[in-house]
Amino acid sequence: MNTTATYSAAPGPVRILRRGEAWLDQRGKWAWIAAMVAGFILFWPVGLALLFYMIWGKQMFGSACRSRGQHRHHSRSWSAAAYRDTGNAAFDTYKAETLKRLEDEQEAFESFLQRLREARDKSEFDSFMDERARTSRAATETGPEARSPETAADTADSRRGEY
Repeated sequence: MNTTATYSAAPGPVRILRRGEAWLDQRGKWAWIAAMVAGFILFWPVGLALLFYMIWGKQMFGSACRSRGQHRHHSRSWSAAAYRDTGNAAFDTYKAETLKRLEDEQEAFESFLQRLREARDKSEFDSFMDERARTSRAATETGPEARSPETAADTADSRRGEY
C-alpha cells in the first residue's frame, strides 16, 4: 500500500506535512533525528516542534513507527539463530563443531585475560608494598632518635603544658 495515496484527500499544507511524515517514516528513526537537528540549526522553533512531536507523537517511544515493522527480524538474538538447525546435516555438523571451537577459544582467551589481570594486579601490589616499605624505612631513619638531642629537647619543651 502506498502511504501517500491515503493522504491525497487532505488539503494543501496538511497534505505536504503528511507526505513529509511518510517520507521520514520510510527512512527510519535516524531521518527523524536528522530532520530535528536541521530544524534546530535553521530555525530553533521548528526543531523544538519536531522534538515534541517525536517524544509525544508516535516516533520516539511509540510502537506505531512504520519502519519498525520492516526491521523486526533484526530484533531476534543472534545466539538463538546460530543454534537453529538448517536441515542440511553436513552444514549443521560443521556449524556445531565451529561454534564449539569458538566457545572453547573464547573461554581460553577469557582465562588468559583473567591471568593477565591477576599478574598486573600482583605486580602493582608488589610495587606498592615495596614503596611503602621504603617510605617507612625512611621515616624511621629520620625519626626522633635520628634527630640531634637539642632539637629533641626543643620539641619536648614546646609541648609542655599541652593537654
